[in-house]
Order: sequence, then C-alpha cells, then structure tokens
Amino acid sequence: MSINFRNIIKPYPSPIITGRGIDLDFPMLAGCLALLGLGLVMITSASSEVAAVQSGNTLYMMIRHLVYLVIGLGAGVVTMMIPIATWQRLGWMMLIGAFGLLVMVILPGIGREVNGSMRWIGFGAFNVQPSEIAKVFVVIYLAGYLVRRQKEVRESWMGFFKPFIVLLPMAGLLLMEPDFGATVVMMGAAAAMLFLGGVGLFRFTLMVVLAVAAVTILVQAQPYRMARLITFTDPWSDQFGSGYQLTQALIAFGRGEWLGVGLGNSVQKQFYLPEAHTDFVFSVLAEELGVVGSLCTVALFLFVCVRGMYIGLWAEKAKQFFAAYVAYGLSFLWIGQFLINIGVNVGLLPTKGLTLPFLSYGGSSLVICCVCLGLLLRIEWESRTHLGSEEMEFSESDFAEEPSHGR
Repeated sequence: MSINFRNIIKPYPSPIITGRGIDLDFPMLAGCLALLGLGLVMITSASSEVAAVQSGNTLYMMIRHLVYLVIGLGAGVVTMMIPIATWQRLGWMMLIGAFGLLVMVILPGIGREVNGSMRWIGFGAFNVQPSEIAKVFVVIYLAGYLVRRQKEVRESWMGFFKPFIVLLPMAGLLLMEPDFGATVVMMGAAAAMLFLGGVGLFRFTLMVVLAVAAVTILVQAQPYRMARLITFTDPWSDQFGSGYQLTQALIAFGRGEWLGVGLGNSVQKQFYLPEAHTDFVFSVLAEELGVVGSLCTVALFLFVCVRGMYIGLWAEKAKQFFAAYVAYGLSFLWIGQFLINIGVNVGLLPTKGLTLPFLSYGGSSLVICCVCLGLLLRIEWESRTHLGSEEMEFSESDFAEEPSHGR
C-alpha cells in the first residue's frame, strides 16, 4: 500500500495559499495594518519617558510591543489557514477553555495582581490576559449556538435564555478579577449577536432593561465604582484625587488643538497622565496629532469596524451563518472597546481599564486583535469563493481563476 506524502503535507487551502497567490480582503487588511503601524508609533512616543525611568532604555516598551506585534501577525497568519468549520466544531472546547482560564486567573499563586486587579497569568517576562481570549471564545461558541438553535432562539423564551446560563457565570468570573469593562463589552457583543440572530424585539428590549438594571446594581455595590461615576461628571471637583487621570487626559486634548504639538512632543506623557501608553494612548495621540489626527484615527477605526460588519453580511448572503455571526460578534467586540476607550479618554464615560484595539500597549490585546483580523479575512475569503464547507473537496482548479465579485 503506497502513501502519497504530498497529499499529507499539502496545506489546507487558505487566503494565503492559492493558485493565484495571496487572495485577501486588502481594504480590511490595509486598514488594520495602518492602525497597527500607528499604534507602534504612538507606543514609541507615549512610553519613552516611563521606559527610560523603569529600564534605562527609552525604546524598551517599543521593543516589547514590536515583539507582541510579530507574534500577533504570526498568530493571524496561522488563523487564516484554519477553516471556519474547524472553529465551529471546537466551539464547546473553547468555551471550557475560557472558563478554565478565568478560574485560573483568580486563584492565588497563579493570577498576577496589577493595580489591585487579578487579570493576568504570568509566564516569565510575559503576561496573558484571559479575558481577552474569553471574549473571542464566547463569540465563537455563541455563533455556533445561534446556528444550532436558530428556530428556538427566534420563537421561544427558552432558546433566548439558554445562552445566559453560560454568559452570566462567565460575567461573574470577570467581575471577580475585577474587570467591569470586559464584562460590558462581552455582554454587549452577545446581546447584539442575539438580536441579529433573530430574537424578537420585545425579548431584546427586556434584555436591555435587565442589563441596565444589573449595571446600576453593580455600580452601586462597589464604592470605588460609584466614586468613578460621580467624579467623571465633574473631574475638576477633585482634580488631584479621583479626577486626576481624567483631568490630565482633558489637558492633553486641550494642548493638541487642531494640528497637535508634534509627534514626540507630548508633555502629558511625562508622568502627568497615568497609563499614557495603555488605556490613555488616545489622549497622547490627540495632544501630538491634534483634532485632525484624532478624527483620522476615529475614521480608520470606523472603516475597519464597518468593514467587519460587511464581511458578516457577505457571509450571511453566502448562507454561511456561523461565519456571519462570528464576524458580527468580533466587530461588536472592537466597536465596544473602541467606544468605551474613546469615551473614557474624552470624559464621556467613567474611567475603565480597557485597551484601545490595535493601538494600546499590551500583548494579549494586540495578539487577540490580530487573531480576530485573521478570522475576518478567512471568513471573507470563504464567503467570496464559496469554499466554506468542510465537506467540500478541493483541487487546484478551484483556485485557477479569480471569482467575480463586487467588493
């Protein structure tokens, strides 16, 4: 019996392995790469003073961020090579893995505490933030549930409430870290997916009312959350106390004016603005690049998020519903984090420790953003080429000619 080793080692068809070369959604790729490049530039600028004091090297944070970026791009390439059907098949395993990681991070001796929160698991010089992984795994699991139970979700209360048997315990684990921002983003993305999955307007409205009530209770349950809520409405009333971070961010916006003070010339990053290279990197960007640079960055984010939603729409039109729900969910994760981070920076929302996708310093966030990009590019390719079925047999002729499409 002969074995054809060529067929064994032949890679599964993907957007980067076709008969005509690389076949990607270049507008989406270009938008995300532009954000990654801008993020690298802003991290280099915003972290220079902190890096110089902490390590003696002004480029220390930039080098670490560059390492994370290379890892993230590699993870994105690997993600593009995995069929969407495989993600669908392994959805329940990912959900179990997400629960395992969130339990591990709150265990003493395993989780690493930073600024009073147990959100990281340490691996030598690197930290992994399980909440970033869990949010993506929840999207993948929920997308599979919406496909399996589509009729039940649309027509019965039980089909509507079943996902919350999973979502509420996971939200509880996130709040134990505590990570209120990640909880809001995850539940918001899940709610949006359920709505797009066909949940009736009455049940969706009821869910929104219950969510608002739950957020109100959670805010009032912890004094520090209530203090943040009160302070952000008038941060100048306690300028050097609980309102310090927001007032410094607002000063950065004020100094930037229309065209900014120039790249690298921020004053607020010189230990006036805490977390200048992580949660408040957008404030430094506004100071250095001004209103024009800030609006261009927002426009770039808007393009990427809307493109992600369109990728979901194209997958839905191609009858690839799991892929469509995943695309919608990932886009809503980006939208949620973007809106909350920008809202915090400009003083529209209470201060929360939530990174800005693609721009903020942080290995877990950056790698997961690249993985999400890889998933979206894979979804777009499968929906455009109609090769999204794991049962389909592939041959070289499938990739011989460019399919016609109007994207």
